[in-house]
Amino acid sequence: MSRSSATDPAGAPYDVAVVGAGLVGAAIARALAGAHLRVALVEGRADVGDGTSKANTAILHTGFDAKPGTLESRLVARGYTLLSQYARDTGIPVEPTGATLVAWTDEELATLPSSADKASRNGYDACELVDAEEVYRTMPALGPGALGGLTVPGESITCTWTTNLALATDAVRRGADLLRRHEVTGVRPGLDGTTTLDTTAGEVRARWVVNAAGLGADVLDRRFGHDRFRVVPRRGELLVYDKLARPLAPRIVLPVPSKVGKGVLVSPTIYGNVMLGPTAQDLDDRTATGTSEDGFAFLLEKGARIMPALLDEEVTASYAGLRAAVHVDGALFEDYLVDVDAAQRYVLVGGIRSTGLTACLALAEHVTGLLAAAGPGSTGLDLAPRPDLPAAVAMPNLGEAFGRPFADVDAIDRDPEYGRVVCFCERVTAGEIRDALASTVPPADLDGLRRRTRAMNGRCQGFYCGAEVGARLEQGIVDRSGPA
Repeated sequence: MSRSSATDPAGAPYDVAVVGAGLVGAAIARALAGAHLRVALVEGRADVGDGTSKANTAILHTGFDAKPGTLESRLVARGYTLLSQYARDTGIPVEPTGATLVAWTDEELATLPSSADKASRNGYDACELVDAEEVYRTMPALGPGALGGLTVPGESITCTWTTNLALATDAVRRGADLLRRHEVTGVRPGLDGTTTLDTTAGEVRARWVVNAAGLGADVLDRRFGHDRFRVVPRRGELLVYDKLARPLAPRIVLPVPSKVGKGVLVSPTIYGNVMLGPTAQDLDDRTATGTSEDGFAFLLEKGARIMPALLDEEVTASYAGLRAAVHVDGALFEDYLVDVDAAQRYVLVGGIRSTGLTACLALAEHVTGLLAAAGPGSTGLDLAPRPDLPAAVAMPNLGEAFGRPFADVDAIDRDPEYGRVVCFCERVTAGEIRDALASTVPPADLDGLRRRTRAMNGRCQGFYCGAEVGARLEQGIVDRSGPA
């Protein structure tokens, strides 16, 4: 189970406190817990992956379109390999749909060869220029007017929720303490070389601090005395269409990217739906995850051009997420910000955009590599891998294209609870809910349970099953707490 103590019983500080339990923070905590270190994964919210990470577009990127020569391009390419293998090891669903970058204007068509060249410079040579006939052969539901395309056969869809949970679970199983509801409110350096993090749930002392705080990374960075970047929250709104729309989008439809982002795409999801989005709106409010009328109008306008038949399908859900656009000296900074300050025993991992899903394991590898290169004399950290690591966690499958308990006769024979459907839209069983509630990192609320099981995530959005799912959650929390 995840623990909540800020120090061990003797009062010794942690070796490392990782602030932020999103994809990147969880991956770093997992990597550090794989060494001879005491690690705390510090999260201000009630659950892991409840910030930027939960609203990722959930595409496993090849890195074909990253800016060549950047840290991001290198780590996305490396992360693609690492995460693909980790998914196979843990059961994270990955569906290799492939993608096509579609040109709708002569200007966009003219840029496709340079996009193919960029992919090659990033080490990805599988892209192929295709004509309009081939574009429509593979995606007949596209709207009229496509002039050509660039295929990216290695692009895949995955589950960002399961990935984040797997990383955090592995970290805890390796011995890390997961400290949820510990929002950092202050930083105090100590004379003994430790740093005390003041949090809403008490103090956390550590010899090193890793800042993987996402949208709050610049705030925490300033608490360490720096003023080197500013996070501008960029809101991305998306529409999710019903599973009946899935045949319209057999692969990911990518736009030709612009300076503000990759643009609006149409993508199948690992859960069997079709997604339209995201928008890209820079805001000041770091909590503005609500959807907007203007955002919907923009998406519908784009969707009518890209795939008009999609707009005839039912919208199952809409949501918005915030990603971290980083500004340095007032200008957009198009790379990751990773820095090790040995004097302060502080590591910054900032500016991680939506590619952080793909790059998370490579970022963890990069950070541990930087610390190891500094040497034990500089860091005081023993980063030698432990020989006694537990096996990688086996994650429950949330992918629509793969086997799930409600259809597994053998599983139902062994345990009838896997045949007792609670959420009929998503065909989630009582056994799956029970397992989530009893897991190493159990959910603390309905959203957390939704991310672990897909319960309440379908057409009715919990209208029919919400009461029973909520009751099971409450009982699970009572069962974990024990008698009063």
